[in-house]
Amino acid sequence: MEGWKKVVDALHAKKSKIFLQLWHQGRQSPSSFNPANEIVSPSAIAVPEGQIHNNNGESVPFEVPRALEANEIAGIVDDFVKSAALAKQAGFDGVEIYGANGFLVDTFLQSSSNVRPDKYGGSFENRTRFLLELVEGLGTAWPSDRIAVRLSPNNCHHGMGNEDNFEMFSYTIEQLSKHNLAYLAILDGYGVGYHNKGRHMTAYDAKKLFKGTVIAHNSYTRAIAEGAIRSGVADAVGFGRAYIANPDLAERFQHDWPLNPDVSARAYFDTSMGPEGYTSLPAYTQ
Repeated sequence: MEGWKKVVDALHAKKSKIFLQLWHQGRQSPSSFNPANEIVSPSAIAVPEGQIHNNNGESVPFEVPRALEANEIAGIVDDFVKSAALAKQAGFDGVEIYGANGFLVDTFLQSSSNVRPDKYGGSFENRTRFLLELVEGLGTAWPSDRIAVRLSPNNCHHGMGNEDNFEMFSYTIEQLSKHNLAYLAILDGYGVGYHNKGRHMTAYDAKKLFKGTVIAHNSYTRAIAEGAIRSGVADAVGFGRAYIANPDLAERFQHDWPLNPDVSARAYFDTSMGPEGYTSLPAYTQ
């Protein structure tokens, strides 16, 4: 808490805003990180391929998760609410539910990872239920316009992607639009691959369904971002890896300064690299 307060205060001193992302790793967490030595997901379906780092920093295969019991889900919602309340105490300006990239919320939404026979699986309404319970739960700690959601309908990260994704995520976005959220972040680029199993969802598709601010993400360049905003495809565009590689990214865009080379994806996952790629890249000097 005290460490985050320092970060938040430093940003506020520069008149910036900061939202805290709220995650649950779901089936992408190694069991060695969890007190009960188990991982959970909507269904007992493992990430189909790849490896994850365990608590010793070793690469190990993804494990088969335990399917959550329906009566356990309220406890997870409560954990999110407690985390949201702590974020408020730390001074954050809002919270973002991370419903993307094959983590717990996303695995509830998608049929390849959710084959539940109960009220949390099957229909679009049922698969969206957990996410909407999170939105409503967080509303007890924050006003709705300080709550945001991030979705990734297109990517194939860790086995995600289904033929019905366009229709499923269209339904999800329509439901989210009823909650007066701060924004919807939509990963519509191909930075982590495209599942190629159905119609691609663009930020503009999301914007037509969502009555509020839509922020597009993933593999945007400055030129593409400016075009998307100018044409009304999105209200804003977010940058992640470009900001890690360029701590002064906004100033570089403003002054047409060249960018640092992209950071290797290895820097995000290889613990032996230390700060390389995170804090080792310099601001621009003329």
